[in-house]
Amino acid sequence: MKKISLLVLFISFLGCKQEYKHENRIKEDVTFLADDKLEGRETGTKGEQEAAAYLVERFNEMGLQPKGTNGFYQTFSFKPKTEPHAEVKYVTIAEDSTITGTNVLAYIDNQAENTIIIGAHYDHLGFGSDGSLHRGEKEIHNGADDNASGVAVMLDLAGKLKYANTSNNYLFMAFSGEEMGLLGSNYFTKNATLDLSKANYMINMDMVGRLKQDSTLAVYGVGTSPRWKQTLSATNPGFKLVEQESGVGPSDHTSFYLQDIPVLHFFTGQHDDYHKPGDDTEKLNYEGMDAISNYIFDIITELDKSGKLAFRKTKNESEETPRFKVGLGVVPDYLFDGEGMRVDGISEDKPAQKAGLQKGDIVVKLGDSTIVDMMSYMRALSVFKAGDSTQVVVKRNGKDIQANINF
Repeated sequence: MKKISLLVLFISFLGCKQEYKHENRIKEDVTFLADDKLEGRETGTKGEQEAAAYLVERFNEMGLQPKGTNGFYQTFSFKPKTEPHAEVKYVTIAEDSTITGTNVLAYIDNQAENTIIIGAHYDHLGFGSDGSLHRGEKEIHNGADDNASGVAVMLDLAGKLKYANTSNNYLFMAFSGEEMGLLGSNYFTKNATLDLSKANYMINMDMVGRLKQDSTLAVYGVGTSPRWKQTLSATNPGFKLVEQESGVGPSDHTSFYLQDIPVLHFFTGQHDDYHKPGDDTEKLNYEGMDAISNYIFDIITELDKSGKLAFRKTKNESEETPRFKVGLGVVPDYLFDGEGMRVDGISEDKPAQKAGLQKGDIVVKLGDSTIVDMMSYMRALSVFKAGDSTQVVVKRNGKDIQANINF
């Protein structure tokens, strides 16, 4: 009788452990990760380690399995680079001259053939390392949108998928070293803790916290599998999608595309606070983040019984991007789908500001070149060098305005 009672208690205990109830904690997760106490989560710092420990705590709460090389952790060492988001390769060098970063990996094992990888980078720029666009005294760059937002959506998806859509396993990855050149994801793909030939597809969220009123959502990588466009359309609850074919871009999905894995990258657009101290929690659209999480969940649901997605190579649009000797000093609106290049922000003491350009202006002509889209703008800009002067024409409130630009 005593043995039976103990067995019943043990079974009941196991049952209780499985009763994880998903709650929307997106705002709570962003608030922790983007707090001043973490000092900007720069790779290799105490703040990064505190963020990693928080992610482990969250994965443990959900009952996910560790899938790193040391529990949930996978560390990597690297020599610092000066160009953010450049493609880099892991290089082994002397321990005393390296920085050590930490990926955080968690797993849902559904005993399935293939695994879906869902990722977001959690590192940022600390007090303003290489890549910061802030000009002034040192300040903490909290990176609420970039990319506490993506990590919070990833955690939300982990909770939703704990007991749903069981035809695939799930690997959830919080990458570090992204701001220094996609280092964490690059390292993982070369030192994977699972068989990448069994990876079904990879979904990446980077800067998904500022959905605008028109619900414009960028989705990159739609050409990397023949199924993507149809699925995105079938499950779309009303987003105005801006789609890009290429699997290569300035975020961690690139590392997986280069391993012949279909990818999608979700992005709500640039803003004036990008890589500046002003990227804080109160400026995020939390309802929008919840909607994006639901949309991604619906995409995964739609494909749950579809088996392994076919991979398709895409044109590497970055190889066609012109090289610049000068800059206009604007933040382009990458979600603008009209004719021209709309300005989403103006940098201090740069040619655009000195010429009187304003946020919201749409550049339609630069020099002798007509500007119809982002690529034509970049081609036009690439012909100029320091010391050159030219004219720019912008549309402002429906009127053409001409200004002189001095590079």
